[in-house]
Amino acid sequence: MTDLSLTIHPEAAGDAQAIERLHERTFGPGRFVLSAYRIREHVDHLLELSFTAHIGTLLVGSVRQLPILIGETPALMLGPLTVEPPFRSRGVGRLLMERALKDAKEKGHRLVLLVGDEPYYSRVGFKRVDKGRITMPGPVDAARILVFELVDGAFAGVSGPVGPDWSKARAG
Repeated sequence: MTDLSLTIHPEAAGDAQAIERLHERTFGPGRFVLSAYRIREHVDHLLELSFTAHIGTLLVGSVRQLPILIGETPALMLGPLTVEPPFRSRGVGRLLMERALKDAKEKGHRLVLLVGDEPYYSRVGFKRVDKGRITMPGPVDAARILVFELVDGAFAGVSGPVGPDWSKARAG
């Protein structure tokens, strides 16, 4: 950010509606059929590891993380990450990601997974997962499954299906 006064805050429960409207504008209705959204259906994201970006009182970006399992290995799924179109290419998404990863590491998490564009996410250290090493519900382009080790070697030997961490599932 060069000329904008940006603040990053942990997501608060009261941010949910504004974030959902942001997702509607940036991802559209097709977002609900994506693999990553299927995982999010029954497990809430972690507010303490999800963040919003504001310029003044205007919400301009959001990133969320939720608890998942890769096989039997606990991990986090980063996403969705989105920034209002007029504020893209100004470093907002990168700042949100960096804060989310830093706080996840500080809270003892070891591994973060996402589905996204490797050229964008590799800039902060995400790496492509070898095809077939993990599987996700529904169709997903294997080249878009990326992982970030918060602890060196955390992904060694990890494989299997990706799903919600049911121990964190919401009631009802």
